[in-house]
Amino acid sequence: MTALRPMTPADLGRVLELEPVLFGRDAWSRQTYATELTWPGRYYVVVDVDTRVAGYAGIDLSPEATIMTVGVDAQFRRRGLARQMMTALLAAAAEAGCRQVHLEVRADDTGAQQLYTGLGFEKLGIRRRYYRQDGADAVTMRLRWDRPGPIGRDQA
Repeated sequence: MTALRPMTPADLGRVLELEPVLFGRDAWSRQTYATELTWPGRYYVVVDVDTRVAGYAGIDLSPEATIMTVGVDAQFRRRGLARQMMTALLAAAAEAGCRQVHLEVRADDTGAQQLYTGLGFEKLGIRRRYYRQDGADAVTMRLRWDRPGPIGRDQA
């Protein structure tokens, strides 16, 4: 059974177990997450599978919003958890009146790029050597609410 809910400080132990596995040298610290959870305009969610945090995601809800992170435990991938979390973040952005949502995704992560494209994001460009862990490039993507797509103000 899966359940999507807001992230709380009590979730940080599990999030910090996953963080270095998912993001290596680019992993965030406990202090970064603690700050993010209290920062105005930030919204973080977790998805539980059988009461265990299997994934987490967050967004900065400024007028041109930014997806801050999306991570799913490898053993729970391909179950729609990232889509579920992204849909919740995009709904929060629409409710907050955000006009655009931006994100960066590894250039070699075609599965994530397909997810984001399926949600209405368009590719904008490349950030060379964006990731510290291995120097991989990032693809920058954007979702604009004024463009038709699977998720817009009326659909989110």
